Amino acid sequence: MATSAALGPAREVDLPGGRIRYHETGSGAPVVFVHGLLVNADLWRKVVPAVAAAGYRCLAPDLPLGAHQIPVPNADLTPVSVADLIAAFLQRLDLTDVTLVANDTGGAITQVLLTRDRSRIGRVVLASVDSYEGFFPRPFSVLPPLAKIPGSIRLLTDTMRIRALHRLPLAFGWVAKRPVPPEIIDSYLLPSRNSAAIRKDLRRFLASVHPRYTLDAAKRFGEIDLPVLLAWARDDRVFPVSFAERLARDLPNATVRLIDDSYTFLPEDQPELLTESILEFTRLHATP
Repeated sequence: MATSAALGPAREVDLPGGRIRYHETGSGAPVVFVHGLLVNADLWRKVVPAVAAAGYRCLAPDLPLGAHQIPVPNADLTPVSVADLIAAFLQRLDLTDVTLVANDTGGAITQVLLTRDRSRIGRVVLASVDSYEGFFPRPFSVLPPLAKIPGSIRLLTDTMRIRALHRLPLAFGWVAKRPVPPEIIDSYLLPSRNSAAIRKDLRRFLASVHPRYTLDAAKRFGEIDLPVLLAWARDDRVFPVSFAERLARDLPNATVRLIDDSYTFLPEDQPELLTESILEFTRLHATP
């Protein structure tokens, strides 16, 4: 379950509610990468090296969304609390003028964060993300009610032992256009399969997910004057381009860039094009 060396060495930081692991590499202005449900920092393994090589300090935390290795039994794991955890991470490491890059569920949490505490954030990249009524979108909308059934998460994680099932829509089939390497799948799925404490964390987060969080955040989008890049997979099967267009209408300083030949996991399917988009955006909106 070793995380890709491309992300830099693993470190740990104590935050309100618990300790999390993160990876750091490079130097310069900070770029923080926010992953989504049932993945971890490995999602960014093809993006971080080039961003770091371009002169940025890249930090990729493992958030407690089911693929983390350090349980956080005392942490509140609602979307608001996870957003506050990211804010605490930025504060604890004294990061300012941050470029926040988020994918999938991480994008929904980032939207909540932006309406609560954006004081350390300079610009944001939302790369195919949950929003509005689509938190979670189909077919993943079955997961929150499922999580409220005792034993369901253990059954789900045990079922995912069967590698042939990884290409199903409820697994990775609709978020990654191409098969994810087995060792990366293991990095994502083994923590919840092997640890009852991690499963409890996952269950608590899933049981709290509801569109009211993203809908409430959207009511305050007009206050967000930060530059936002909506890097969107043109072929996304979970988050259609109409999601990006709606976000672009509601966020005062947002632009859309469509990326071809990818599903939701842009860092997996099109890492070079996503990296190019991130670097162009950060240079365009660099602080003088």
